[in-house]
Amino acid sequence: MKKERCKDVWLAVAGLVISDEGKWLVVKKKYGGLKGMWSLPAGFVNKNETVDEAVIREVREETGIAAKIEGLIGVRSGVIQDEISDNMLIFLLKADRFELTVQLDELYEARFFAPEALLKEPNRSMMLEHFLSFKKERMQTILDGINPGNQFGYTSYKLFM
Repeated sequence: MKKERCKDVWLAVAGLVISDEGKWLVVKKKYGGLKGMWSLPAGFVNKNETVDEAVIREVREETGIAAKIEGLIGVRSGVIQDEISDNMLIFLLKADRFELTVQLDELYEARFFAPEALLKEPNRSMMLEHFLSFKKERMQTILDGINPGNQFGYTSYKLFM
């Protein structure tokens, strides 16, 4: 019953990784609605992971960049053709290192771009320009290690505030 009820609700994540020089990590996907366009590394949340674990995995899988969560910086939500609820949480991440290993099965390319240069790129996600104005001080951080009650059976529980 539960699977049928939620089959048309998608949950995805994207990660904004900023280099020490202020450049943004972007990828050019080989598939989907952003095929051939610069966008943030992103993907769907798996059934056995939290959203923050998913974005760390997706960024690492697509680009080879190991990173840590700094906080939640945005939510994108939309409905596709009156049928699918399409939702994405966007996180700011801090990379441990900046050497790229591009996942060529899914991507044409990955690179660090100055944000202003991204605006001049004709093939870029519209969402990128909106993140130029994000304010780190408005970012929500993770409260981890809390238990809302054993009756729920959570194996992982995090609150973003």
